[in-house]
Amino acid sequence: MAKKDSKSAHVSETPATQLLKAHGVSFTSHPYEYLEHGGAQHSAQVLGLDPFSVVKTLVMQDQDARPLLVLMHGNRTVSTKNLARQIGAKSVQPCTPEVANRHSGYLIGGTSPFGTRRAMPVYIEDTILALERIAINGGRRGFLVQLDPQVCVQLLGAIPVQCALAD
Repeated sequence: MAKKDSKSAHVSETPATQLLKAHGVSFTSHPYEYLEHGGAQHSAQVLGLDPFSVVKTLVMQDQDARPLLVLMHGNRTVSTKNLARQIGAKSVQPCTPEVANRHSGYLIGGTSPFGTRRAMPVYIEDTILALERIAINGGRRGFLVQLDPQVCVQLLGAIPVQCALAD
């Protein structure tokens, strides 16, 4: 199981990095010491990044339990009410960790929008797309990749929404 990654001896290939490489996406790898419940704020701090440019991947579901991914700034919270209204759903709520793991194929804290087990619609907070580069989970706890946020639209078909609440 310990495959070697050409960029780091600490991080083996993930479905996310395999997908990015297969599509010729330029990215940099950033392993860090994972902290349970540390979230995007912790990873931003240990890697010296702005939490606004660290993007968290949230697995949510609509009223019919249809899964969806939401990409949000690390220092912002999703307004599920605003999100539901924009995507034409009655309601949206976070999935339980077990359900999120089943849909994405990743463990909570290591969820990447790239290379998920199941294809799901992806919604991205529109202000993320204005950033030059973002750091987003690379498919493992304690591992971010930095890339152009437009990749989320090009590769995932991410749909811009406005659903951020300031933390």
